[in-house]
Amino acid sequence: MGMQQEKIIRTFCAAWGDGTATSRPQLETILDMMAEDAIWQLWVPGGPVIQGKQAIRDEITRQMSYVTHNHCVIRNIVSSDNVVMTERDDYAVSGGKPMPHSMVAVYELDDKGLITAWREYLDTADLAKKKGVPLEQVGGPTLDADA
Repeated sequence: MGMQQEKIIRTFCAAWGDGTATSRPQLETILDMMAEDAIWQLWVPGGPVIQGKQAIRDEITRQMSYVTHNHCVIRNIVSSDNVVMTERDDYAVSGGKPMPHSMVAVYELDDKGLITAWREYLDTADLAKKKGVPLEQVGGPTLDADA
């Protein structure tokens, strides 16, 4: 049960990058794995909720403007027919500062194997401390400088 769903999520996580300076998230691969009206909650609790492929594209583009060296290492994965949960050690460099962090991500998939919901549970206070910014700035700069 859930092995195909786990394979989908392993591919999805790998599409974010291999941790090297030259790798970048494979944006089209990531978006092709998502339902048109997918929901992504950037962090739980309290993080922004992004809905729809275009909004998710915009958010990934925003993150790519200041984050490099992305790499997701799955430590544990559990699944059912439509839910996959990963325990991960993620790595990125944000604004020139290394940002290793542990997290749990929950993915809901539809009958076609597309991600319909994605929630990430992580310690944002730890990330803010590593970045040297107030907690409310942990999400990074906005894509639009006027926003």
